[in-house]
Amino acid sequence: MEATAQRSIAVFVDYENLALGTGKRKRNGHQEAGPAPDMALILERLVDKGRIVSKRAYCDWQRFPDAVTPLHELGIELIEIPDRAFTGKNSADIRLAVDAVEVCLTRDHIDTFAILSGDSDFSPLVAKLKEFGKRVIGVGMREATSTLLADNCDEFLFYEDIVAGASGMPSFEGKVPKEKHPCYQLLFESLIAAQRDDDGPVLASRLKDTMKRKRPQFSETTYGYRSFTVLLREAAKLELIDIHQDERSGTAMVDGFHGLRA
Repeated sequence: MEATAQRSIAVFVDYENLALGTGKRKRNGHQEAGPAPDMALILERLVDKGRIVSKRAYCDWQRFPDAVTPLHELGIELIEIPDRAFTGKNSADIRLAVDAVEVCLTRDHIDTFAILSGDSDFSPLVAKLKEFGKRVIGVGMREATSTLLADNCDEFLFYEDIVAGASGMPSFEGKVPKEKHPCYQLLFESLIAAQRDDDGPVLASRLKDTMKRKRPQFSETTYGYRSFTVLLREAAKLELIDIHQDERSGTAMVDGFHGLRA
């Protein structure tokens, strides 16, 4: 089981690559931008892997003015890169790579790097980060991602899989009051995240840690529960999840969604 709770993640975003990756290629060979990539969803998926401690996005932001405010609201530092027409080279790629290496060499507590791009030009960067003992997670569009880059990363997440949504999540809307819906949504999303790499029973404390990484302000008491175990017992009584008590520790364990027990 991967100890994600101790991982510290630095996120580096080649925003133009992601934005163009959602679009379609024109007949003249140029790529047109599609819908803005859902950065909130990407960050939520990365939070499943550990604690995000740094977020930087690189682009000529005059090309994507509508993205500026949403990215600021997500706490992402926006690095302004001059248009390549004036520089004669892809300055965003160069600046991103230089900054990532600088962080690698000066921030010992950061052990994981998330490179959000499908560009094969980042393959040497990935190799160098791994050479220094860092774990590298890539994120990119399936049709716009270089096989070379994806194969070099320790793990690669395709954007289409991230936005596809959680499958197999039971419906709770008719079983719990509306004011508790955010609590159950977070609980189920976190359970799916905890079981992605290991589909066995999940320790209650680990599940709660995952929920708090996704929503640092989360507290079960906000929704009227005396303890986290009480929340789990209610979900089990409603036949939404299956739980049991570990014989040795006496701690609650979540087996999975009801009817899908591992």
